[in-house]
Amino acid sequence: MKLARHQKFSPTSEKQSPQQDELFDEAEHLVSSESPQDESIEDEKNTESITPPKKKKRGRSVLPAHLKRVDIIHDLAASEKFCPHDGQPLHKIGEEISEQLEIIPAKVRVIRHRRFKYACRCCEQSIHTANMPKQAFPKSNASAGTLAYIAVSKYQDALPLYRLENIFKRSKVHIPRNTMANWMIKLGGETFTPLINLMRDRLLEQALIHYDETTYQVLKEAGKTAQSKSYMWVGLAGEQGKRVVLFDYAPTRAGTVPTSLLDDFSGYLVTDDYGGYNAVCKENGITRVACWAHARRKFNDALKIQKVKTGKAQVAMNYIGKLYRIEKQCAELSNRERLTNRQKESSTIINEMRAWLDKSLLQSPKQSKLGVALHYLNNNWSRLIEFLTDGISPLDNNAAENAIRPFVIGRKNWLHSCSVKGAHASAAIYSIIETAKANGLDPYGYLKHIIEQLPLVERVEQVEALLPWNINNEALTAWD
Repeated sequence: MKLARHQKFSPTSEKQSPQQDELFDEAEHLVSSESPQDESIEDEKNTESITPPKKKKRGRSVLPAHLKRVDIIHDLAASEKFCPHDGQPLHKIGEEISEQLEIIPAKVRVIRHRRFKYACRCCEQSIHTANMPKQAFPKSNASAGTLAYIAVSKYQDALPLYRLENIFKRSKVHIPRNTMANWMIKLGGETFTPLINLMRDRLLEQALIHYDETTYQVLKEAGKTAQSKSYMWVGLAGEQGKRVVLFDYAPTRAGTVPTSLLDDFSGYLVTDDYGGYNAVCKENGITRVACWAHARRKFNDALKIQKVKTGKAQVAMNYIGKLYRIEKQCAELSNRERLTNRQKESSTIINEMRAWLDKSLLQSPKQSKLGVALHYLNNNWSRLIEFLTDGISPLDNNAAENAIRPFVIGRKNWLHSCSVKGAHASAAIYSIIETAKANGLDPYGYLKHIIEQLPLVERVEQVEALLPWNINNEALTAWD
């Protein structure tokens, strides 16, 4: 009951301040009877000084320089431009400038394509009409900007299509939600396919991939009821500036799904402890890396309901906190330097934690929250310490969880997909938008650009040029 109340009414953050961490340093000493080794866990930390948090700068932030400026001149009246003391004319010595941010609601306009026709006056048989550039939807009245706007509104801003329909009505424009849904299905299921295929190739070429999955509801699916669960899977890989975020829809969570998604991949795979990944890891020789954030979350739950001020849950939280502080210090290092630092500092903490864990497993009921956390840590131990063998391995799977969060937020608003085609199209559009964001691009500008350019491509090299890391954000004239 205490945990349920905490989950409903208390903050969900697991973050602890350095001061709070120091407060619970005594936890190791209180359990010193369990293991003499525990007495020295925090000795070094007690001698460290706590750096005071930096104060935030006060005052109004400067408006972005790239925004267009419109000057409104405020001048004295002609009769006021004379000195009240001697009557001499005043001369201008400067000006004072203050800026206000003005936001103009979305403008709706009609783009007319006027194709001139030419004919021969003599024979009156030869007629030539100027060609239009190829369009994503040749017979549709939706421009690239309209399609991009709808896609970003639904998949980035989590606006259901019925709300968009009402928003358009305010501009006296009627676009039925069924029409918008069909546009999105065609966009994700056909137009973006060449780009998605290349993104999948890039994902599987990486040395390390993050993977996660979450539930999804599809109303009309063969062999399933409308209330049954389906799943959206997300894979993330690549360094900053060349990162791929790829979503895939699947009607099940079975092990056959990661087997098909990770075909021919044989590097590091970062996931939670779901057993569905075991088969593909065994078949492909994939090295499985577990997530310390999941382990910490279970100890955090145990910490919320414990009756005493200190205890084993806090000891575990302190150990894990030390690992994260070391990782924070290594964030800007190369993989080789990070590995050296881990083997020098993190391995010591891991060894101490292993000895403490062996003792604690014998003293805690398996069914309790603490027991569940301890056995989770023990069962995933070999995967959790994989980060000590290679500097490329991260400490957790937070990257994948953060990547799938926009989908989860959107799902709370639009609730479900009507068809399997819609689910696959949603996965493709989410992939495009989240990959663009991961590489620093404006989603609307990027979508508008590729919707205009993809119908024109004829070679694979032209499709590669449209990948997010090959496009300069400044070149996207999204808001003209």
